[in-house]
Amino acid sequence: MRYRLPFRPFRPRRLPVTQPAFRLDADAVEVLDSTAAFRIRLLALIRAARSRIHIAALYLQEDEGGQEILDALYAAKAAQPGLDIRVFVDWHRARRGLVGQKKHAGNAAWYQAQAALHEASVPIYGVPVQTREIFGVFHLKGFVIDDTVIYSGASLNNVYLDKLGQYRYDRYHLIRQRDLAQAMSAWMTGMLSANPAVRRLDQPTLPDPAHNNRIRQFRAQLEQSQYALAGSTLSEGGGLSITPYLGLGKRNRLNRLILQLVEETSEHLTLCTPYFNLPTLLEQAIASLLRRGRTVTLIVGAKTANDFYIPPDQPFKSIGALPYLYEIRLRRFARQQQTAIDRQKLHIRLWQHDHHTYHLKGMWVDDRYQLLTGNNLNPRAFRLDLENALLIHDPDNRLQASREAELARILAHTSRIDHYSALETPHDYPPKVRQLLRRLGPVGIHRLLYRLL
Repeated sequence: MRYRLPFRPFRPRRLPVTQPAFRLDADAVEVLDSTAAFRIRLLALIRAARSRIHIAALYLQEDEGGQEILDALYAAKAAQPGLDIRVFVDWHRARRGLVGQKKHAGNAAWYQAQAALHEASVPIYGVPVQTREIFGVFHLKGFVIDDTVIYSGASLNNVYLDKLGQYRYDRYHLIRQRDLAQAMSAWMTGMLSANPAVRRLDQPTLPDPAHNNRIRQFRAQLEQSQYALAGSTLSEGGGLSITPYLGLGKRNRLNRLILQLVEETSEHLTLCTPYFNLPTLLEQAIASLLRRGRTVTLIVGAKTANDFYIPPDQPFKSIGALPYLYEIRLRRFARQQQTAIDRQKLHIRLWQHDHHTYHLKGMWVDDRYQLLTGNNLNPRAFRLDLENALLIHDPDNRLQASREAELARILAHTSRIDHYSALETPHDYPPKVRQLLRRLGPVGIHRLLYRLL
C-alpha cells in the first residue's frame, strides 16, 4: 500500500490590492553578476561601513573565505569602535563539524579562538529555531550594512564566495533603501539579540538545562513575528516597491505569499530551486497553472551540480544519495507533465557548469513580481526552517533590463529537458546508490523527501 501524507485542500487567497511596501527607486537596485562580485562588493561595504553591519546567514565557515570576512569585520570594528556589528548564524550548525566529518567542535570554537586574538568585539550569535537541527534551522538571509541591504541565499565560505576557484551560484541583489535596511536590522537586533534563547558563540557557553525550554518559547514567538514596516506606504496605484516577509511553520505568511504568486500568474512563472522537491501545495498550484495554459519555467540544478553530489570515483557516504533522490522526484514530475512539456508550456532547465554547484532560489511572476529568497521551496522550508524573502512589485517594468540580464546569466549554463526519459533512472545510478535506495524502499524514500528534505 502506497504511503500518503494527510492532505487538506488549501486555496490561497488573492494578493491584496494594497499592501504595505517600501518605495523603491530603480537605480537603487543592483544585481551583482557573479559569486566573485558578491565577495568583492561585500568586503568593500564592510570596509566602508559607518554605523552598522548586521549579517544573517546559515553559517560563517572556518575556511579561507570565512576568515577573510571575519578579518574584515574585526578590522572595521577596530577602525570604527562605535560600529554596531552583529553576526547571526544557526546555533546547531555552528556547533558541529561538516556533514560526514568526525566529531568536531564546529565553527563556534573558531569564533572563540578568533575573539581571543582581538581587542575589538564582533558578537556572533547562535540562533536556535528548534531543539534539534533536524527539526528546523535558522535559514534567514540578508546583510544590512548602513542603509544598504545585500540579499542572497549564500552563506559565507569558500564556495559561496568563489575563493579558491570553485563557486556555488546564487542570486545577489544590492538594494539601497533606508527603511528596508532599518526594518531588517531592527528585527535582528530586537527579536534575536535580546532573546535569552539566542547565545553568543564567540564566547564560551556553559551547559544550561533550561535552554531547550527557552528554545521552544522562542520558536513560538518566531512563528508570530514579522518585520515592522515603519515608513512603508500602500502599493495601490503602481510604482516600484519592496516588502520583506518572514515565515516559520505551516501556512505561514511567506508560504501563503509564494502560493498566491503562483496562483495569480497570468502569463509566465519562472521558478528556481537547487533541490527539486516541491511541497505538495506548490506542486499542485503549478500543475493547475499548466492546466490553465500558463507557461512555467523551472530552473533546477543537475544532480552533479548539487552540493551533496559525490563523484563515483570518491568514497561514498549516505548523504551523497540526496542528489539522486531529487532527480527521482524531478523525473516523476516531468513524466506527469510530459504533455505540458510537449506543448512548450513547461520548460525544465538543468543548470550545470563544470565542477561548480547551484544554489539559486526565487521566482519571477509575469513582468510584475520578483521574489528574492533563501527559501528552497521544499517541504523542509515550508514546515521547519525560519525563512525570509523580499517581494519586489514592479508594475511599470522599471527593472526589466536587470531582470532579463540576470535570467540570461542563469540560463547560460542550462540545458532543456525535452522528455522525462532524458533523466536517469535508479537503474543507471552507481551501485552503492542503488543499494541504499533498495534499503530505504519506496515508503522510506517518500517519507524522507516529503518530511525532511
